[in-house]
Amino acid sequence: MQILFIEPDRVLAETYFQALTNAGHEVIVTPSAQTAIMVTDQINPDLIILEIQLIEHSGIEFLYELRSYLDWQNIPVIIQTIVPPGEFTGNWQVMKHQLGISEYLYKPNTSLSRLIDCVASHAPVPA
Repeated sequence: MQILFIEPDRVLAETYFQALTNAGHEVIVTPSAQTAIMVTDQINPDLIILEIQLIEHSGIEFLYELRSYLDWQNIPVIIQTIVPPGEFTGNWQVMKHQLGISEYLYKPNTSLSRLIDCVASHAPVPA
């Protein structure tokens, strides 16, 4: 599976890259929302993993832009973030339905194996 991983922290990005690559995925890491849009246009990933707390543009702004393109409306998105889930309790339905969020993983409570299992559950079904 081809994964676009949007993570501004270089150490975490490398850790996630290694874990997902070792699990058999092709991973492209980018630190910003703006770069992620350009990369999405180039590779059309099977899955996007997104830290919503980004520099310059937030992950939420990225999601609104991503979903504005017809070709990208069905790409599954997993939020993997440092932002506590309580911050979005009232907005979860909007995030899930309007922005197409598949999963919300809180980094302090998410192991690498949990992330890998979550990614595997979103693998495209072979034709």
